[in-house]
Amino acid sequence: MTSDQRFLRAAALTLALAVSAPAAAADALDQAVNAPHRSTEHRARDAWRHPAETLRFFGIRPTMNVVEIWPGKSGWYTEILAPYLVDEGQLTVAVFGDQTDQYRDFMLKANEEFAAKLDANPAVYEAVAVTSLWAPAQTGLAPPGSQDMILTFRNLHNWMRWGQTEDVLAACFEALKPGGILGVTDHRSPEGREIDPEARNGYVDQARAIRLIQAAGFEFVASSEINANPKDTADHPSGVWTLPPTLTLGEEDRKKYLAIGESDRFTLKFIKPGN
Repeated sequence: MTSDQRFLRAAALTLALAVSAPAAAADALDQAVNAPHRSTEHRARDAWRHPAETLRFFGIRPTMNVVEIWPGKSGWYTEILAPYLVDEGQLTVAVFGDQTDQYRDFMLKANEEFAAKLDANPAVYEAVAVTSLWAPAQTGLAPPGSQDMILTFRNLHNWMRWGQTEDVLAACFEALKPGGILGVTDHRSPEGREIDPEARNGYVDQARAIRLIQAAGFEFVASSEINANPKDTADHPSGVWTLPPTLTLGEEDRKKYLAIGESDRFTLKFIKPGN
């Protein structure tokens, strides 16, 4: 083999490895989304939440250290993130921290159900680290500068309602490495609608969300319409919880709200400046 042939062979191998690594990561994500431990009920929501597409948009890789904030009682995204990151990365989940307001019992019960979920399937979840978040008292998501990505799904409106936005975003900024990614989804208020600074109906103005996160020091990278739903008018009697899966009104206009589907959501990607 001539030196030119050896060079071409090495170049071809390098290119093949470069192409196969993202492909392997994509395959691993698809496998996690379609893993048998996910319930039929949770899989049914993929049509609204688009987990694989959302996580790819954020740029997740299986070698990352990732924090998921407030997974709720069911750990819907935890079911996907845990097996995806188990071999080469690390998933840390921040559950509700201690607090004394009117939602305390609800949050404690959610934490208990989430813990029971992890304990019931150690083969999937034994490598998941658990921490607590409740600003301003508990904001140590992870050691400073240790995380490649922080993800939060439909929680920004809660932070706004409870006056925690600034503290939580500061905690995210501190935990991320320079160049680390913050991925945010939430229920989107229609453009031009009067803004409720506390987002009490569950909907958040996208432009305001971007400004709030930029004010914490993050750079805005991109938005995606992956989780958009143009049928959602965001003016429902019980706010976003009128829609599925909550369906707060019960049987009242149930078919109407099922036909709308889950809420219209923005999907935003930010980065912590630096190399």
